[in-house]
Amino acid sequence: MSKIYCKRCKEAVENHPACSVLCASRAREDRAPINKPIVWVLGGPGSGKGTQCDKIIAKYGFTHLSSGDLLRAEVKSGSERGKSLTAIMERGELVPNELVLDLLRDAIEAKIAESNGFLIDGYPREKSQGEAFEKTIAPATVIIYFEATGETLTKRLLGRAVSSGRADDNEETIKLRLKTFFNNNEVVLAQYPDKLKRIDAERSVDDIFAEVVSILDAIVKA
Repeated sequence: MSKIYCKRCKEAVENHPACSVLCASRAREDRAPINKPIVWVLGGPGSGKGTQCDKIIAKYGFTHLSSGDLLRAEVKSGSERGKSLTAIMERGELVPNELVLDLLRDAIEAKIAESNGFLIDGYPREKSQGEAFEKTIAPATVIIYFEATGETLTKRLLGRAVSSGRADDNEETIKLRLKTFFNNNEVVLAQYPDKLKRIDAERSVDDIFAEVVSILDAIVKA
């Protein structure tokens, strides 16, 4: 009997259309709706959104989810899906967005009973990702964008490079990363004028968080 291969992950599957990457989760149509606030947290590298997420978690009991962290955890777990992910990345291919969404949905469902809401950190990065998230998981309740100039972000990242030793924290690479971020981010933000809250991220941590609180209090108390 000839093997059948998934068109996306290129892995052999025994029962078409089952796929260890895209079908490891329960079917989306069988899932209950998400009834907790979902906050997209966006901002360029060095914008301080990580610090603000920590403060939000402490005050509101939200769960912080990063697509990159979820992918790394899945690979480390040694699951069938993790093994397929490893194979995809070893071929130098992009991880299918459907898989990223499945990981996010699984993580939300795992914490929904105990969490007051969810912070989706650094996602979506492109217009199509935002559309797919709202279609397959749930609409975003609000989008918080920590806004800072390229000059400010470059200065902060160069300062971080002194202690981090990261190879990608040099000025040339930083400018390329920021250019890509700004180009994609503005397209994403333009799709959600009614949900978008821009916050000046060039102020003190406490001043920024005071504005975050004014946004989230309206959601939590609604």
